[in-house]
Amino acid sequence: MTKIRIALVDDHVILRKSLAVLIGLLQDFEIVMEAGNGQDLIHEFKSNVIPDIVLLDITMPVMDGVETAWWLKQHHPDVKVMALSMIKNDFIIIRMLKNGARGYILKDCEPNELKAALHQVYEKGFYYNELIKPKMRAKEGEEEEPRIMFSEPELNFLRWACTEKTHKEIAEEMRLSPRTVDGYRDALFKKLHVNTRVGIALYAIKNGLVQI
Repeated sequence: MTKIRIALVDDHVILRKSLAVLIGLLQDFEIVMEAGNGQDLIHEFKSNVIPDIVLLDITMPVMDGVETAWWLKQHHPDVKVMALSMIKNDFIIIRMLKNGARGYILKDCEPNELKAALHQVYEKGFYYNELIKPKMRAKEGEEEEPRIMFSEPELNFLRWACTEKTHKEIAEEMRLSPRTVDGYRDALFKKLHVNTRVGIALYAIKNGLVQI
């Protein structure tokens, strides 16, 4: 059986080496590359077997995970990126999704979740969890999401939701009161069956409603 090739990118050497051992024990996977930051990964790409999945930390010196994900998207779009981080922040998650990440899990996850995430990213192209698609009520296994109609203000808010602006700043950009903007947000929550900004951003990114 052909093993799934994994690259590990994390500046914490002990954690990276321990993770490599763990992934090796999970079977089905082969660690083909290790790097301490994005720049080291680029160098490794020049002389090693190209991995199927890059398991990518966010906070690293020289070239961080956000920049690295963008580079991979531009130069190796077939390589799937999954973020593995301790950061649980909507803005960072949205930035990683916009830069091509196919999943986002926390470093304190259980080994079984990591194994499932790697398999799903490889086989289905994306790993959905509560960080990426929070409390979605849509039916699992749907091939396509139903077509949803948006008003122009809702669509405008949806695009702003994919930026790093705060809710107050979005209201200022739209020249509306925060309460009015709350109404557009709540309408999108209902239409998209989500309850967080990350859920809104995921829909926009998947359906090409934002330029990335």
